[in-house]
Formats: sequence, C-alpha cells, structure tokens
Amino acid sequence: MAGATDYYEVLGVDRDADADEIKRAYRKLAREFHPDINSDPGAEARFKEISEANDVLSDPELRKKYDTFGADFRQVPDDVDPEAWARAQRMRGTAGRPPPGAPYGGGAEYQMDDEQFQDLLSDLFGQQRRSSGGFGPIPGADQRASISLSLEDAFAGGEHALTFEGPAGERTVRVNFPPGVTNGQVIRVPGKGASGSQGAPAGDLYLHVTVEEDPRYHLDGRDIEVDLPLAPWEAALGTTVDVRGPGGTKKIKVSPGTSSGKRLRIRGEGMPTPGKPGDLFARTRIVVPGEPSEEERRLYSELAEHSDFDPRSD
Repeated sequence: MAGATDYYEVLGVDRDADADEIKRAYRKLAREFHPDINSDPGAEARFKEISEANDVLSDPELRKKYDTFGADFRQVPDDVDPEAWARAQRMRGTAGRPPPGAPYGGGAEYQMDDEQFQDLLSDLFGQQRRSSGGFGPIPGADQRASISLSLEDAFAGGEHALTFEGPAGERTVRVNFPPGVTNGQVIRVPGKGASGSQGAPAGDLYLHVTVEEDPRYHLDGRDIEVDLPLAPWEAALGTTVDVRGPGGTKKIKVSPGTSSGKRLRIRGEGMPTPGKPGDLFARTRIVVPGEPSEEERRLYSELAEHSDFDPRSD
C-alpha cells in the first residue's frame, strides 16, 4: 500500500488491535480533531480521515477485505482469490518483466494493456473471458462517507444534499434521513455507491453520522437534556413553566422545594424513533437577580431573618 493511506496508522493502532482498542483510539482522535472543537484548518480533513479509518476497521467484513487486498479493497470483486489478484496486480504495468507467454524482444520494455490484463485475470481465476471484455457485469463497490448534522436536523430528519469526494471525483447525493438519527449511527443509502460495470447495479452508500454539539441541548443516546433556569421563589413554592426542546415547547410542573440540579422528565419528547422515543430532561438551575432592587433586598433580608433553613447542614 505504498503511498496509500494506512488506516491502522491513521488511528495509531497495531494491525492486531481488537475492536475495543479501535473504538477507544477513534473516540480519542475524534474528540481532538472534530471541526466544532478544533479550529485548525486541517482538522476537518483529518477528522474525515479518522472517520473513514474507523468505518473500515470497526466493520469485521470490511476490515478482513482491507487486510487481504490493501488500499484497492473496494475495487476488488467478491469471491476473488487473494493470491491470484496479487499476482495479476504485480504483473500489470511491470516494465521489462512480461507475463509468461507474452512477446518480448531483448531489452525492450513491456507494458500490459487493459485487454491483456483482463485475459490474464481470466487465466488466473480460471474463468472464460466474455466477448464484452473482462469478467462481464460487476456490481459497483459499496462506499462510505461521514456526515455531520445539527441536533435539530437529526431530530427532524428530512432530505439533505451531500457533496463528497469518491473514486470518480466529487459528486452530490441527496439523502432522506429518518427523524431521530443518533450520534454514531450508520445510514445505508441503496444504490448510491460506486457505479457497476456493463449495466450492473451500483453499490450502496454507508453514511456515518456525527450529531454536532449544541449549546442549548445535551444528547445522551436518544435522551435530550436542557437547562431550566428558575427563580428562587419558583423553586421554593413550585410552579409550572415552559420547556423548549427540539420538538417544540412543552409545559412541566416544578414541585415546591426543588433544588438546583434536579432532572425533571418529559416522556417521549427526546429523539424520535419508530420504537420507543427518548425522553426530554429539564435540569433545574436556580438563578438569583444580578442587581436586586431595594424592595427585593428588603424581602430577602426579611426571609433571612425569619428562616432557619441552612443549606450547608446535613
């Protein structure tokens, strides 16, 4: 794989690393190079490289194919003998070393053209070359890419146009995401991978989703947490307030005597899913007036004088 990206080097793991080691390496590097966290101009390209390496090495079948065929693993048809493929690749384009039986004049260099290469593959793989050339129709290879969505876009779903680099150059694909896509989820888009040869079907496109950090919400699986600021009297006396989540505004009851940090649940208002949706949690945060008025000072002083409540007692 000289000159090609080595996915093991990208993640900084040994070639015999297990799934947990690969996962830990990916998470560490993803946190370091995510474009929302790292403002370095090269961070986005590095993050995409890390995501691609993780997509391949975390998939047992893809990893096996990558280990067997190297950087060209996506272009290798299924059920190809590894040794035969390696022999064909070594002989293709080799100067001064023609394949067995090829015409060779002393000192002349030999360059195998595509037709001869297909003949060689047929001989090596024990297949009769078809009149149309090569192996006949070969389905397109599956392709993988990474995509970042805002939390609100991931919540709502919908169609997005994605432009990315592939083996054939830059291309744009329109993808309809289901509502409730979660961080790390892989979306399969049938027929949007590499094109097949001679009318064979295209491969599939697999999109690895990253849900971007949002200053208003914290995503935990399918659950969403949002801050709920409360005035001291609201927390002490209880109230009903509005809570805004990605799906809109909902009312929630705050019980009397609620302290900061308490999580109040609104069931079913987290990330949607055809099964059981997540929940929306409002984490209370008591906020006092930054510049209390004279009347507010008087009332706070009166409360302090009459109350025996000690927040630091056991």
